[in-house]
Amino acid sequence: RVAGIPCLIGVIEYESVGGSYDYHAASDCDYYGYTESSWIVLDRRSRPAPWLAKKLTDKDRSRIDGELVRHFED
Repeated sequence: RVAGIPCLIGVIEYESVGGSYDYHAASDCDYYGYTESSWIVLDRRSRPAPWLAKKLTDKDRSRIDGELVRHFED
């Protein structure tokens, strides 16, 4: 739900890279790993809903990112 309105999330791309936890890693991303995703908000008929995407808050974005991580880790 976004702003109380039921919706779907269309995942365009998802990538999760585990960290090496090697003290000689080139960057913090190499050390800890990272997850990247790109997605769009869809209505319940799977059509892009830019009007609903405009209602997204930072909290919504964080929640959706977390749900994607949990989904793809399973």
